[in-house]
Amino acid sequence: MNRSAQASGAGTASAEEVARFTAMAEEWWDATGKFKPLHRFNPVRLSFIRREMAAHFGRDPQSPRPFEGLTLLDVGCGGGLLSEPLARMGFAVTGIDAGDKNIAVARLHAEKSGVPVDYLVGGPEDVTAASFDVVLSMEVIEHVPDPSRFLALAAAALKPGGVFLGATLNRTAKSWLMAVVGAEYVLRWLPKGTHDWKKFVRPSEFAAMLRAAGIATKVFRGMEFRPLTDEWRETMNLDVNYMLMGTKG
Repeated sequence: MNRSAQASGAGTASAEEVARFTAMAEEWWDATGKFKPLHRFNPVRLSFIRREMAAHFGRDPQSPRPFEGLTLLDVGCGGGLLSEPLARMGFAVTGIDAGDKNIAVARLHAEKSGVPVDYLVGGPEDVTAASFDVVLSMEVIEHVPDPSRFLALAAAALKPGGVFLGATLNRTAKSWLMAVVGAEYVLRWLPKGTHDWKKFVRPSEFAAMLRAAGIATKVFRGMEFRPLTDEWRETMNLDVNYMLMGTKG
């Protein structure tokens, strides 16, 4: 990787979006702060990743470190909320993000936690092709200016037979009501302006862009917030938040 990649918004990143998340960088690991929603549904994302990766690679999902010997690239890793627990599962994790302050926070937290993660400033355009068994990009595609190019570059980082894991928000009336109006203006889970509904990606669009990049989508799963139990659950409903898994031919 080019370790001098800039955080100015060049390449696949949006300067405006990089600045937005960099301004909140110090709060990445505050479970009650501006990234509270990510902390709340992180267990659902990790459960999905562990299950699907164990099935694909023939590993025991009950093992403490089932993914020893496998490499993973976390594109748009932010402060490392997924990178660290995935490294604990045995993956050799490289986390990249266009925000240098995000990477600084991630490195500091990993050092304090004693978790080995290789954090670098940059985007998928800065990664050597066909280097990783798994490429992960969760809640990122809705923030980049050119999703097709972003996914093509992320796919290029995968070894043949490797796995792409992604997550985003569906572009539906329900997602506008819940993820924008509800989450940002009513419940104030997120700062106003965090999401632009027009940039949300329908599952069919995501799958088509991945297909053009040589990745066949195998699994879709939704995530829903259950107010009565105050928790997130995996679901088959893709109307708002959803995750996917695909493989490179």
